[in-house]
Amino acid sequence: MGILARITSAGKSSNKGNESSLSSGGHSIDKNRVLAPTDPTVINPVNAGNWETVRTAPINDTPRYYTKAEADVLKQFSKQKKEEARQAKRAYKSLKSLEEADAQVHTAHRGYIKGVADSELTKKRADASTARHLHTLRPEYARLGFGLDRADNRAEQRIEELKAKIKENR
Repeated sequence: MGILARITSAGKSSNKGNESSLSSGGHSIDKNRVLAPTDPTVINPVNAGNWETVRTAPINDTPRYYTKAEADVLKQFSKQKKEEARQAKRAYKSLKSLEEADAQVHTAHRGYIKGVADSELTKKRADASTARHLHTLRPEYARLGFGLDRADNRAEQRIEELKAKIKENR
């Protein structure tokens, strides 16, 4: 459901499933869900990632001679890899920047969620305060109701007396 649809239908549905838990002080905050990684491959203490590295050329563990052709090819290959390394460095800088932007959005959203939760609690406090106040009014309303019942009974009784008096005078 889109944000505008949610806003325009606000308050139309209620979540009765959480009422007893909330009203009794319970919660459904699952620490495993809170601490679950944002992606199955994200780096964290449980998933340290892999420790692979880049190795373009094999290790020369014994000395050897190279021909001019081999040296020329290695020099050209080295220039190519140096340029690719420069581009890789730029790409990783951009990827890091994307992660930082994602983290800022994530943090801002969590701040918004905290604000929503705080506002919801403020609203529920106001609702509970209003409900308590309305309960204090109940005895007065009952007294008013009894008074109206008595007035109604007296009026009916007086009407009946007048009707009886009219019948006597006929």
